[in-house]
Amino acid sequence: MKKRNGSLPDPSSRVSRRSFLGGLSAGAASFLFIPSSVFGEEGKPSANNRLNVAGVGIGGMGQNNVNAVAGTENIVALCDVDSGYAGPVFKKYPKAKVFVDYRKMLDDMGKDIDAVMIGTPDHTHAVIAMECMKRGKHVYVQKPLTRTVDEARLLTEAARTYKVATQMGIQGHSTEEVRLTCEWIWSGVIGNVTEVHIWTNRPVWPQGIGRPAETPEIPSSLNWDLWIGPAPMRPYHPIYHPFKWRGWRDFGTGALGDIGCHSFDRVFWALKLKYPTSVQGSYANPPLDWQRQDIVETFPTGSRIVYEFPAREDMPPVKITWYDGGLMPDVPPEMEEGRKLSPDGGMIFVGEKGKLLNGTQLLPYSLMKDIKRPEKTLPRITTSHEMNWVNACKTGEKACADFDFSGPLTEMVLMGNLSLYYPGQKIRWDGQAMQAINLPEANQYVKHLYREGWSL
Repeated sequence: MKKRNGSLPDPSSRVSRRSFLGGLSAGAASFLFIPSSVFGEEGKPSANNRLNVAGVGIGGMGQNNVNAVAGTENIVALCDVDSGYAGPVFKKYPKAKVFVDYRKMLDDMGKDIDAVMIGTPDHTHAVIAMECMKRGKHVYVQKPLTRTVDEARLLTEAARTYKVATQMGIQGHSTEEVRLTCEWIWSGVIGNVTEVHIWTNRPVWPQGIGRPAETPEIPSSLNWDLWIGPAPMRPYHPIYHPFKWRGWRDFGTGALGDIGCHSFDRVFWALKLKYPTSVQGSYANPPLDWQRQDIVETFPTGSRIVYEFPAREDMPPVKITWYDGGLMPDVPPEMEEGRKLSPDGGMIFVGEKGKLLNGTQLLPYSLMKDIKRPEKTLPRITTSHEMNWVNACKTGEKACADFDFSGPLTEMVLMGNLSLYYPGQKIRWDGQAMQAINLPEANQYVKHLYREGWSL
């Protein structure tokens, strides 16, 4: 496939974090790639066979993903650019071969790897996942799926092209609570939803700051060039690695990318959303000269972002407001005296006939005693989110948060970050074309500009 501007062509929040469970038709499922190592003697997938799984970026959340499948599957390879940060995980799986560069891992062990779990910083999700899918590997990618809107679209299309099982790491999507939210909304108990308010205590890392002036020595355990990957090169500093990279635009996606994929998950599903028609953002505490380059390299200390969505199927237009950095919506008048909204995060669905707090509590709460819970109409996930993906790898069924669901979800979430480059301006959005209609200069941030030597 030819490159397009360095890309492919067009073809721990407390809020519950576990999408729809859709089964492929028998005909469609038969085309899903299933590695030979998971086939039984008669050529049919067997639940007793074990996948050969590799982990890339396993010092942080990635180790939890690997641990979640290690009880039933073979962990055959582990890859991390920081041997010190990932050292304890390497020791935990002494039989797994250790690598620094995921490309060498795929070259050396390609035939022995069925599936790859990716837990690296946001800016390397797309390049690693794309390379794995091109080689026929099933992929599990931590949220957000990508750093940019364009990358999310490309991975979604690639998953269909290469016919591999995919899953984004939004663990809450596999839980009872997310399905219950959908069933409450679809039951009509609060009527048509016209507004949603979502808030989080993120960021819990530095944001709204300039580049550090000092250039400390790179730790001997860290391959800084590989950590930078497709992003623009800059001197090493512990303000970036580990974990604090989330607040830097070159590497992360801020509070919205970190927790938004979790909290928007049930909203996206329950309200049958896809592309917003507009988005408008504002800063909580903007610096006086917010256009300074050293400031706009990071996300603000707090923000408020308003999305507008058109009517969908039998649902009216809806406005969704996101708050982070300590900003919160007003306390609903229906809440009982003495109750307050959690500063850690939450959501409120505003319907024509009532409100739903955190997707599972009617307001006022006393109504919960009088109204019967909605009928369970959605299939429940009885395994972990990771094992739901493992089952998809083995059987050809779709994982519950595969890229057909999580790709558009990620596009919608990350599109909100465009507004933080232009606070106070409403960006009118053409979702299908991935373009800002009225603010063409914003389109430069829709795609990832890859450092020389890197591409999809």
